[in-house]
Amino acid sequence: MVEYASLRDPNAEYTMRDLSAETMGLTASRGDRDVEITDVQTTMVDGNYPWILVRVYTDAGVVGTGESYWGGGDTAIVERMTPFLVGENPLDVDRLYEHLVQKMSGEGSISGKVVSAISGIEIALHDAAGKILGVPAYQLVGGKYRDEVRVYCDCHAGDESEPASNAAEAERVVSDLGYDAIKFDLDVPSGHEKDRANRHLRGPEIDHKVDIVREVCETVGDRADVAFDCHWSFTASSAKRLASAIEEYDVWWLEDPVPPENHEVQEVVTKSTTTPIAVGENVYRKFGQRTLLEPQAVDVVAPDLPRVGGMRETRKIADLADMYYVPVAMHNVASPVGTMASAHVAAAIPNALALEFHSYQLGWWEDLIEEDGLVENGRMAVPEEPGLGVTLDLDAVEEHMVEGEELFDEA
Repeated sequence: MVEYASLRDPNAEYTMRDLSAETMGLTASRGDRDVEITDVQTTMVDGNYPWILVRVYTDAGVVGTGESYWGGGDTAIVERMTPFLVGENPLDVDRLYEHLVQKMSGEGSISGKVVSAISGIEIALHDAAGKILGVPAYQLVGGKYRDEVRVYCDCHAGDESEPASNAAEAERVVSDLGYDAIKFDLDVPSGHEKDRANRHLRGPEIDHKVDIVREVCETVGDRADVAFDCHWSFTASSAKRLASAIEEYDVWWLEDPVPPENHEVQEVVTKSTTTPIAVGENVYRKFGQRTLLEPQAVDVVAPDLPRVGGMRETRKIADLADMYYVPVAMHNVASPVGTMASAHVAAAIPNALALEFHSYQLGWWEDLIEEDGLVENGRMAVPEEPGLGVTLDLDAVEEHMVEGEELFDEA
């Protein structure tokens, strides 16, 4: 095991922006709010994604739980950052977030896995701070606009390349499960591909995708809003042709039609069509989202909260979007922890459109927490309990851990 506390921190030898409490001279007593972080731990759960759960421990016995975006790398980065947090007051969420960004600036804190790892800690800090102060997390990011958050279901049919199969699943999710907002994938094989590496859509491929859109939209009618996801798959010209071809249908939005790096191309695609375009899960922090929003290169912004910066950063993104009258539909593939963190922010921003739910086919998703009924009839009620309002069931977490993982300590 690497002893991260013993690693050199070259930035600290010359940086003028170390934001630790010691460097900032934060010595004033806060009374019973004088709480210190004692440890940070992670455990990875093998869900429909490998979810990374993060816990912040304090000397007050309060433990905050958060979640980083799924996949490898985050656990080591969280361990690397733990020495920067021990001894700090967990109530200073914004300062600690900026402190970690600064301390990890040489290791990539503008995007990617470093931001995801910081996001998981930041969510856990909100949970801990809410518990210490006795308020729900939405109160810490601005207060409440709504008691419950609209949820859209990311749907997966038995044969996702078959239009009728998608339409049948849409009917089931709307009629039987009670959702009035759904999403399907369009980057599915059509059988007409000549070269899947060049991102170009041939005419028969576009016709196939239009068939999916038409059958799903006509099946649900005005009973549900319907979005479609492309996962950054197409060229600019293909994206424009596809978006134009589905303009006659009531599409809620077309998501990520082109790769996420070049926002100038994204702007051209968005402005070429009346089909609403959604982008944002692969764009990090408010700085990245700014280059989408300022040129109005997006109609719906879709940040993934445990990935792009955490709760306060997502709030800042929402505020920036609101300046351009753009709604926020948060991307979400998280466990109940990250999903609830997103719901708290969605409750606290005026321009929340909907929150994604990606685990409707995973029967034990809700088993990870002691609470039940998180998603009912396409809505999530926002808890009034302190912090996030969800409590991990450690037995269930242990049962579903990734092989070789270790369970973190109890609260």
